[in-house]
Amino acid sequence: MTTNRSKAIHPHALTELCEEGGRLYANALRMGRIARSDAEDAPCLMEFALLHPDPDDATWLRPVPPTVALAQRLSPIEREISERRRLSTGLAETFEPFMALSAQLTVPTHAITVLEGLDRINTSLDLATSQCQNEMLTVQPSGQRPERRLIEGLERDRTLMDRGVRIRTLYQHTARYSPERLAYVDQFSTGKVEYRTIDELVERLIICDETVAFIPVSDDRQVALELRHPGLVRYLIKVFEFMWGRAVPLRAGTPYETDPDGITDIQHSIAKLLVEGHVDEAIARRLGMNVRTCRAHIAKLATALGSGSRAQLGYLIAQSGILTQNDQAPGGSPPP
Repeated sequence: MTTNRSKAIHPHALTELCEEGGRLYANALRMGRIARSDAEDAPCLMEFALLHPDPDDATWLRPVPPTVALAQRLSPIEREISERRRLSTGLAETFEPFMALSAQLTVPTHAITVLEGLDRINTSLDLATSQCQNEMLTVQPSGQRPERRLIEGLERDRTLMDRGVRIRTLYQHTARYSPERLAYVDQFSTGKVEYRTIDELVERLIICDETVAFIPVSDDRQVALELRHPGLVRYLIKVFEFMWGRAVPLRAGTPYETDPDGITDIQHSIAKLLVEGHVDEAIARRLGMNVRTCRAHIAKLATALGSGSRAQLGYLIAQSGILTQNDQAPGGSPPP
């Protein structure tokens, strides 16, 4: 019972030999052996092969010399290091001829790179963020993200913040009501990080140091473009700054205020997209909400305008003048 309890309460690596194990191993080296019963409180000594049974008397344990124990542990590590060095040398030799060719070029050869697969997308994004020194701009349409993606984003942003990189991120207004998103933002309550929200976003966008931008290509986000053309990157920065100026700080309170006509800002946004001919699913995606919530807002909008059908709703929206009001006060709040 004692041995099992000891194993349960102090599992550790050999590099973190427990206090009891260290004491018993030192005693064994001084005395030449220790009683097997004394070692029951430190089963790690047998697990790490620092003690072995006495061949003449099974009730005693003899210590393995530290030089032997160290060599046994270092041998596989040194083999792995040697193998890694051989691999590094082989890779360098393989690419050396191409490096010489690349050095002769005076202009970038990949202004636009197609990235297929999440692994390749994330690898390119990790490289760009590791090289980012000044500012990263991101547009992140709201929605559920797998926990693994949130963790990856946390690690990436924390590394940037530790380097003093400024981060500005745009979400849709619905992010204000997402516990996951708010918990993510709370991780960066200090530092050069700003979050704002706006009523409508179309797609994701990431820009690093006015040098490289990433945009998705497919709806399943399995294909993306890495853009390094200076003109394209400058254009996307202007698009970001336009949206940023119309957005509201995340902690500035709810932007969903109700006008005297009983129509909220979010319903103004939905009305605009309805008149443009978008279906419910597309509207929900652009505003960062699920389809059921979107349809509930459409129903409230129809009630407020006295519409009896979808076709009539579009006509009443156009006749009501609410779209003109919305244009005069974008986002429901003046730009900060």
